[in-house]
Amino acid sequence: MGQIRIALAQINPTVGDLAANADLISKHARDAANAGAVVVVYPEMIVTGYPVEDLATRASFRSASINAVNAIAKRVSDEGNGDLTLLVGYLGESEKGEPQNCVAVIHRGAIVATYIKHHLPNYGVFDEFRNFKPGNHSLVIRVVGIDIGIAICEDIWQEGGPVAELARRNIGLFLVPNGSPFEANKDDLRLTLVQRRAQQVNAPLAYVNMAGGQDDLVFDGDTIVVDSDGSIIARAPQFEEGLMIIDLDVKVASSDPDLIISDPPILKYKKLILGVAPRLDDLAQIWQALVVGLRDYVSKNNFPSVVLGISGGIDSAVVAAIAADAIGADRVHGIALPSKYSSDHSLSDAKALAMSIGLKYRIIEIEPMVQSFISNLGLAGLAEENVQARVRGTTLMGLSNQEGHLVLATGNKSELAVGYSTLYGDAVGGYAPIKDLYKTQVWDLARWRNQQATNEGQTPPIPLNSINKEPSAELRPGQKDTDSLPEYKVLDQLLHIYIDQDGGRPGAIAAGFDAALVDRIIQLVDRAEYKRRQYPPGTKISGKAFGKDRRLPITSHWKES
Repeated sequence: MGQIRIALAQINPTVGDLAANADLISKHARDAANAGAVVVVYPEMIVTGYPVEDLATRASFRSASINAVNAIAKRVSDEGNGDLTLLVGYLGESEKGEPQNCVAVIHRGAIVATYIKHHLPNYGVFDEFRNFKPGNHSLVIRVVGIDIGIAICEDIWQEGGPVAELARRNIGLFLVPNGSPFEANKDDLRLTLVQRRAQQVNAPLAYVNMAGGQDDLVFDGDTIVVDSDGSIIARAPQFEEGLMIIDLDVKVASSDPDLIISDPPILKYKKLILGVAPRLDDLAQIWQALVVGLRDYVSKNNFPSVVLGISGGIDSAVVAAIAADAIGADRVHGIALPSKYSSDHSLSDAKALAMSIGLKYRIIEIEPMVQSFISNLGLAGLAEENVQARVRGTTLMGLSNQEGHLVLATGNKSELAVGYSTLYGDAVGGYAPIKDLYKTQVWDLARWRNQQATNEGQTPPIPLNSINKEPSAELRPGQKDTDSLPEYKVLDQLLHIYIDQDGGRPGAIAAGFDAALVDRIIQLVDRAEYKRRQYPPGTKISGKAFGKDRRLPITSHWKES
């Protein structure tokens, strides 16, 4: 057995910012070298950021990525770290000009080998370009006498292919760069998979994942290292950036490598004390994902601040608390927009929220603007109700244009599912932090966040009345959400079956729901697709996020029966 020290870079790139990403790679190479590592592994597509979606089809972008990874190889060497072996993910291209998801093996100023990802997910255009080459499934490199197999992300989710071939090749170490987005309630599937693959190849496995947000995806880090028997050796914190340095006992010169990078006597290190970061509980994971998703959307798109309407209700209160945790309360502007139907507690709860969080708060009366619309257009009924929502939306967008804020939409998944929102009203905005949260999850997170504050001796950010009172859009006298919808506890259970589980009408009926209710809710969901297509992007936390994982035809005569 020999010993090898490796560095795992759990870092946060920005899509398209190749220069900044190169700086990240260089910094962590320097830190890895200073820590005595001989190999440093970066996440999937770290040079370009990930996912690049249709940027992959641009020849200019592919060329820039290829040039950048070559420049990185020379830069790391010029900076005195050329003896390191780097595994750097980038966007390459085939001889036919097709985009390829690649890992460059860098040593002494050059790319000495390239691994091309075989199994590709549906995160954009890559699924059109399968790079699977029978008979050429794997890459094994020898570094300081250790034979190291390489695969990328989904390659280890597939049976056969690279994993099966590496199992036959008797490698000493398995390194897997990843860009694996967060999803709630995965039941630690990654760990189970990593353990199974390590046992299959009979070698320690290091699974390196990126951190940070990209549009509606969040990458939660959670880098994992397991031994050949599947036992956990080390695990990085979730949602945090950093460099993990580990020492591993591994087989020496155990296979026939494709490339020998270095084959000197095995160095012995004074072994580091390794740690396993505790996993966050389910609600903590979701909250942190929402915070990171909003933080990186704001920062990577250079918004100085955010603005949202605060109604005194639970949704806007939770969005405001997420925003304050993400970018600081001093950059959050909460606007109360009362109409003649707004209750007294709406303003008092909105003010209490502003005071407990410390956000910037103001009141803008919308009644004069509403009356001007109504009197000029002669609107009544539902059209009159929607004018209130649209005046609020126009007001927030006006403040955004005037003051430079990003407008946050405050709708939740339950409302979006059944179309309980007003286009160009409460649906306006540049980002929607809780669009993938059911209403019952919003309440659960509010209680969780308040309890966290209490545990830390802080003021709970969300007023209890906002949590406890019955939800209402307050667009007409005495209005309640339950005038139009079943209780959210019932609605969310039905929606989970129909949307998240793809259970259809039979699944909902089999679960014991009334057939008439099922038919009404399914009709509402299917008819609201045109609204969801126009809703702002928001953090994906489920396996069936609207706009990302689930799209229905807007024009469709299909009916569940």
